[in-house]
Amino acid sequence: MMFSLFGCGKIFQKLDGDDMVYKPRYVHISQDEAKLMMTYDDGHVIVDVRRADEYANGHIPGAILIPNESIIDTPPEELPDKKQIILVYCRTGRRSKEASQKLADMGYMNVYEFGGIEEWTGDIVTDDMSDKTGGKTASAGEGMILKINGEEYPVEWENNESVEALKALCPLTVKLSMYGGFEQVGSLGKSLPKNDEQTTTNYGDIVLYSGNQIVIFYGSNSWAYTRLGPILADKEIMEETLGNGDVTIELVDE
Repeated sequence: MMFSLFGCGKIFQKLDGDDMVYKPRYVHISQDEAKLMMTYDDGHVIVDVRRADEYANGHIPGAILIPNESIIDTPPEELPDKKQIILVYCRTGRRSKEASQKLADMGYMNVYEFGGIEEWTGDIVTDDMSDKTGGKTASAGEGMILKINGEEYPVEWENNESVEALKALCPLTVKLSMYGGFEQVGSLGKSLPKNDEQTTTNYGDIVLYSGNQIVIFYGSNSWAYTRLGPILADKEIMEETLGNGDVTIELVDE
């Protein structure tokens, strides 16, 4: 029944000549479809690809934690069976898509991605297994607007004291400069509280570097940063916005 409803994660594509060439790919499904798949006793696994602190604050019952940043080019130890049905989610759907494609590229054949927990209407539990039935904790940056060269971009701000301190500086204008071919960097003129962790960034990520510099990525890098939040935009938009010259950002507390 499972495969008649959703198909198989294996995708074959005909390329040059008459040979059929395997092209790894994951399958995107709705959250209602994911809920149905979770009712089957088929050995499936639910994978949360957020950070450990996000997972601890609330996750889907039975989900295991494998952060997106930890999925690189080696199959995760938690997923030894590449034919197993894997249901993947994150907070908004961005990291789950990235993680699902990486798993498919490593040969996992039945990867199903179903978006973010922010839209989840089913049960949610915390690490102490107490029910969490709704109501999301307000972000420290709630109401803070980011503009790049005058154009507003949606940001999912982290709930930490660095974001809270950044918001207190608003209104704030910072000139950023391109660096390394993957980021824009600018000085805040003041040091903020920081909680640096070794992090692999991706396009759209906003981080605090050395406590006094704000960095926005249009590529990827691995270093010790304090996360401030991701811009919710496609890779192409970030590359076009940040990869063609220095920019000026504005932060405004709405």
